Amino acid sequence: MAIPAQKDKKTAVQNVAKTPGGARPRLSAQDRFIDWFQSVAPYIHAFRGKVFVIAFGGEVVADGRFFHLTHDLNLLAALGVKLVLVHGSRRQIEAKLKTQKIRSRFAEKLRITDAAALQAAMEVAGTLRVQIEALLSMGLPNSPMAGADIRVASGNFVTARPIGVVDGVDLIHTGEVRKIDVVAIQRRLKDDELVVISPLGYSPTGEVFNLALGDVAAATAVALKADKLIFLMESAGVTGRRGELLRELTVREARNLLTRGRVAPEEMQTYLPAAVRACEQGVGRSHLISGHLDDSLLLELFTHKGVGTLVTPDPLETLRHAKIEDIGGILGLIEPLENEGILVKRNRDLLEMEIDRFWVLEHDRLIIGCAALYPFSDERSGELAGLAVHPEFRGRGAGERLLAAIEKRARGLRLKQLFVLTTRAEHWFVERGFIETEVSALPQKKKELYNYSRRSVVLIKKL
Repeated sequence: MAIPAQKDKKTAVQNVAKTPGGARPRLSAQDRFIDWFQSVAPYIHAFRGKVFVIAFGGEVVADGRFFHLTHDLNLLAALGVKLVLVHGSRRQIEAKLKTQKIRSRFAEKLRITDAAALQAAMEVAGTLRVQIEALLSMGLPNSPMAGADIRVASGNFVTARPIGVVDGVDLIHTGEVRKIDVVAIQRRLKDDELVVISPLGYSPTGEVFNLALGDVAAATAVALKADKLIFLMESAGVTGRRGELLRELTVREARNLLTRGRVAPEEMQTYLPAAVRACEQGVGRSHLISGHLDDSLLLELFTHKGVGTLVTPDPLETLRHAKIEDIGGILGLIEPLENEGILVKRNRDLLEMEIDRFWVLEHDRLIIGCAALYPFSDERSGELAGLAVHPEFRGRGAGERLLAAIEKRARGLRLKQLFVLTTRAEHWFVERGFIETEVSALPQKKKELYNYSRRSVVLIKKL
């Protein structure tokens, strides 16, 4: 039996409502809370003790958005996440130079930091650091920061060197990261302090250099072997040719976009290379998300779909043979369908014995789909059974990929046809080459077990 890969959740609800006896009772607020809490529990467990480097431009502070971000940061800290914040200051530097009637100059998207620009950068960095520390020190009753005890550490964690002359242009006091003081930062994190890093670096001779936010964030994440590097931006993430949000990119795919010049807006041409560089050098995940969307940080971290662009060293999705450790994930997919009568309830002991018949589709350590093949070798036929897809991943090709894997396996066993019994998903299978037939066309052993009370539709596909 199988379920259709619906176009979206709305379609799924409509289909169930149209099916006699298939409508679900409306969940209470308490039930919805329990469902939500259970869905985020794996993330809470996975994130505890991990290091997240979160980078954002100075506009996040200037626009007042950091006030709301502190609530999310407090929650992450309470869950045991080790946080390092890297802030930018371009907007504030621009404003200060403008009041002094000094024109900003750039070369290759980097500021030419003369003496006046460096003085502005130092003044701005000090002000921003104090503002950030003040907001993180809030403990207002009846607010998400109530009871917060966030201690903030900052310092000369970044050693820098001058970039020098680029294409004939001397960038003067503009520098690049030479070294991150990992030991000092880790000592603060171990003491449950939140570390704030400004986009300034220092040389052994006492010079100060103005640094790019992306360079500091990526270098910090790499040095700390961070689990995540997160950029909060003005845009929603990386977009495709039609303006659609690209939710997942491998390092290779992101590199291709950059090489072909298909990355917009301009800030992405700075942040995406930094995200790629971090993943290439050992950071587990890089996230590019909007700083304008309410709770974007939590939505990105605690939902399967996320709200921005996720960059990973390798593809997140794998299709493989099931292992005994996958039993829990498979049951999580098929049990709701068994309760609705879409799938026939399977004996759990038998399921463990037959786990080698299953294929699973895994997305970022979550089992999002499964399907099984039961061969009837004497009659060169095979049954496709237990096809199920996680509701959040339906309509995204997961069902098709599982079906393709089962068909490939069946051909490898030299089976001539594949059949499926279903009560509700016949159209999905017909659209993929199956033809409705009679019970008499089933293999003899399956024919003897056919449950006439369920009135399952028999569908066959020639291989």
